[in-house]
Amino acid sequence: MKKRNGQFNPKRRMLKPEKCDFHELLALSLQAQYGGNSEHKRNPGDFNLTPPSGPRAGKSLCDSVNIFAKKEALNLLRKGIRNGLVSERFIGKWPKNVWSVMDDGTPLEAQLESAEQGSYHGYPMQTKDPFCEEVIKQWRIRSELAKS
Repeated sequence: MKKRNGQFNPKRRMLKPEKCDFHELLALSLQAQYGGNSEHKRNPGDFNLTPPSGPRAGKSLCDSVNIFAKKEALNLLRKGIRNGLVSERFIGKWPKNVWSVMDDGTPLEAQLESAEQGSYHGYPMQTKDPFCEEVIKQWRIRSELAKS
Protein backbone atom coordinates (compact mmCIF):
# COMPACT_ATOMS: atom_id res chain seq x y z
CA MET A 1 0.00 0.00 0.00
CA LYS A 2 1.32 3.40 -0.87
CA LYS A 3 1.90 5.68 2.05
CA ARG A 4 1.07 9.33 1.73
CA ASN A 5 3.32 11.60 3.78
CA GLY A 6 4.02 8.73 6.15
CA GLN A 7 0.29 7.95 6.47
CA PHE A 8 -1.95 5.28 4.99
CA ASN A 9 -4.38 6.43 2.34
CA PRO A 10 -7.34 7.86 4.28
CA LYS A 11 -9.49 8.18 1.13
CA ARG A 12 -10.21 4.44 0.83
CA ARG A 13 -13.91 3.72 1.16
CA MET A 14 -15.65 0.39 0.90
CA LEU A 15 -18.89 0.19 -1.07
CA LYS A 16 -21.77 0.19 1.41
CA PRO A 17 -23.50 -3.20 1.83
CA GLU A 18 -26.85 -1.82 0.68
CA LYS A 19 -25.25 -0.82 -2.64
CA CYS A 20 -23.78 -4.28 -3.23
CA ASP A 21 -25.54 -6.36 -5.86
CA PHE A 22 -24.13 -9.73 -4.82
CA HIS A 23 -25.37 -11.50 -7.98
CA GLU A 24 -23.55 -8.92 -10.12
CA LEU A 25 -20.44 -9.15 -7.92
CA LEU A 26 -20.43 -12.95 -8.27
CA ALA A 27 -20.43 -12.62 -12.07
CA LEU A 28 -17.69 -9.97 -11.92
CA SER A 29 -15.56 -12.13 -9.62
CA LEU A 30 -15.51 -14.92 -12.20
CA GLN A 31 -13.99 -12.53 -14.74
CA ALA A 32 -11.33 -11.05 -12.43
CA GLN A 33 -7.68 -11.88 -13.09
CA TYR A 34 -4.61 -11.81 -10.87
CA GLY A 35 -1.37 -10.49 -12.32
CA GLY A 36 0.86 -9.90 -9.32
CA ASN A 37 3.62 -7.37 -8.76
CA SER A 38 7.30 -8.20 -8.31
CA GLU A 39 7.62 -5.45 -5.68
CA HIS A 40 5.52 -7.60 -3.32
CA LYS A 41 7.39 -10.87 -3.91
CA ARG A 42 10.71 -12.21 -2.69
CA ASN A 43 10.13 -15.63 -4.25
CA PRO A 44 8.33 -15.54 -7.61
CA GLY A 45 6.51 -18.87 -7.15
CA ASP A 46 4.33 -19.46 -10.22
CA PHE A 47 3.44 -15.79 -10.75
CA ASN A 48 5.64 -15.42 -13.89
CA LEU A 49 6.72 -11.94 -12.84
CA THR A 50 9.24 -9.81 -14.71
CA PRO A 51 11.73 -9.46 -13.16
CA PRO A 52 11.15 -12.80 -11.42
CA SER A 53 11.13 -11.05 -8.06
CA GLY A 54 12.21 -7.64 -6.91
CA PRO A 55 10.94 -6.72 -3.47
CA ARG A 56 11.14 -3.04 -2.71
CA ALA A 57 11.92 -1.77 0.77
CA GLY A 58 8.74 -0.69 2.56
CA LYS A 59 6.46 -2.94 0.50
CA SER A 60 4.57 -5.72 2.27
CA LEU A 61 5.43 -9.14 0.86
CA CYS A 62 3.00 -11.91 -0.07
CA ASP A 63 5.75 -14.31 0.95
CA SER A 64 5.33 -13.20 4.58
CA VAL A 65 1.81 -14.70 4.62
CA ASN A 66 2.77 -17.78 2.57
CA ILE A 67 1.03 -16.91 -0.69
CA PHE A 68 3.24 -18.53 -3.31
CA ALA A 69 0.64 -19.77 -5.81
CA LYS A 70 -1.13 -17.50 -8.28
CA LYS A 71 -4.25 -19.68 -8.00
CA GLU A 72 -4.47 -18.98 -4.26
CA ALA A 73 -4.08 -15.22 -4.82
CA LEU A 74 -6.80 -15.32 -7.50
CA ASN A 75 -9.17 -17.25 -5.21
CA LEU A 76 -8.69 -14.68 -2.43
CA LEU A 77 -9.29 -11.82 -4.87
CA ARG A 78 -12.47 -13.42 -6.17
CA LYS A 79 -13.77 -14.09 -2.64
CA GLY A 80 -13.28 -10.42 -1.80
CA ILE A 81 -15.28 -9.33 -4.85
CA ARG A 82 -18.04 -11.90 -4.21
CA ASN A 83 -18.33 -10.76 -0.61
CA GLY A 84 -18.64 -7.11 -1.62
CA LEU A 85 -15.37 -5.92 -0.11
CA VAL A 86 -14.81 -3.54 -2.99
CA SER A 87 -14.07 0.16 -3.11
CA GLU A 88 -16.64 2.82 -3.92
CA ARG A 89 -14.37 3.94 -6.74
CA PHE A 90 -14.70 2.00 -9.99
CA ILE A 91 -12.74 2.26 -13.22
CA GLY A 92 -15.14 1.05 -15.86
CA LYS A 93 -16.81 -2.02 -14.37
CA TRP A 94 -13.90 -2.81 -12.02
CA PRO A 95 -13.50 -1.63 -8.41
CA LYS A 96 -10.21 0.21 -7.86
CA ASN A 97 -9.53 -1.81 -4.68
CA VAL A 98 -10.64 -5.19 -3.35
CA TRP A 99 -10.11 -6.50 0.17
CA SER A 100 -10.10 -10.07 1.39
CA VAL A 101 -9.21 -12.03 4.52
CA MET A 102 -7.23 -15.23 4.68
CA ASP A 103 -8.40 -18.22 6.76
CA ASP A 104 -5.94 -17.22 9.49
CA GLY A 105 -7.49 -13.72 9.71
CA THR A 106 -4.82 -11.84 7.72
CA PRO A 107 -6.39 -8.93 5.80
CA LEU A 108 -5.29 -8.39 2.20
CA GLU A 109 -5.70 -5.51 -0.23
CA ALA A 110 -5.63 -5.63 -4.04
CA GLN A 111 -5.34 -2.78 -6.52
CA LEU A 112 -6.55 -2.74 -10.09
CA GLU A 113 -3.67 -3.03 -12.58
CA SER A 114 -5.62 -3.16 -15.84
CA ALA A 115 -9.24 -2.11 -16.31
CA GLU A 116 -9.16 -3.66 -19.79
CA GLN A 117 -8.31 -7.11 -18.40
CA GLY A 118 -9.79 -6.84 -14.90
CA SER A 119 -6.34 -7.68 -13.51
CA TYR A 120 -5.19 -6.93 -9.97
CA HIS A 121 -2.14 -7.23 -7.76
CA GLY A 122 -2.42 -7.65 -4.02
CA TYR A 123 -0.51 -7.67 -0.78
CA PRO A 124 -1.05 -8.19 2.95
CA MET A 125 -2.22 -5.08 4.75
CA GLN A 126 0.16 -3.69 7.33
CA THR A 127 -1.08 -4.17 10.89
CA LYS A 128 -0.53 -0.46 11.58
CA ASP A 129 -3.10 0.40 8.91
CA PRO A 130 -6.29 1.49 10.73
CA PHE A 131 -8.39 0.20 7.79
CA CYS A 132 -7.42 -3.40 8.71
CA GLU A 133 -10.02 -3.48 11.49
CA GLU A 134 -12.77 -2.39 9.08
CA VAL A 135 -11.78 -5.01 6.51
CA ILE A 136 -11.91 -7.82 9.09
CA LYS A 137 -15.23 -6.58 10.49
CA GLN A 138 -16.84 -6.25 7.05
CA TRP A 139 -15.49 -9.65 5.99
CA ARG A 140 -17.45 -11.30 8.81
CA ILE A 141 -20.63 -9.36 8.04
CA ARG A 142 -20.55 -9.55 4.25
CA SER A 143 -19.56 -13.19 4.01
CA GLU A 144 -22.98 -13.97 5.43
CA LEU A 145 -24.79 -11.41 3.21
CA ALA A 146 -23.18 -12.83 0.06
CA LYS A 147 -24.52 -16.32 0.89
CA SER A 148 -28.15 -15.17 0.90
